[in-house]
Amino acid sequence: MSKHQKLKERFLEFPKDFTWDELKRLLRKYGYVQNSKGKTSGSRVEFESPESGISLNLHKPHPHNILKPYQLKDTHDFLRKIGAIIETKEESESKNINDDEQHFEV
Repeated sequence: MSKHQKLKERFLEFPKDFTWDELKRLLRKYGYVQNSKGKTSGSRVEFESPESGISLNLHKPHPHNILKPYQLKDTHDFLRKIGAIIETKEESESKNINDDEQHFEV
């Protein structure tokens, strides 16, 4: 199994210790490069692909290098959007069940 495949599988487990550097390596494999938005962007970073024009915007975590759960989810959704992650039938069914439950909550 390749290093990229191991990193991707680790990412898909939504680990609590996934780092910014691991995220950069993962996205770089799909042709995305880190692009700071300029001098005044602060911790805001854009990952973009010159070929597709699709980008992912995230805040670089600080003071530590560990991604927050919402950043993992946003990245997961982004990777599904660009076709890097294929949703399994079980995930799709689970999502539909959760969506149905949300509609019936009071």
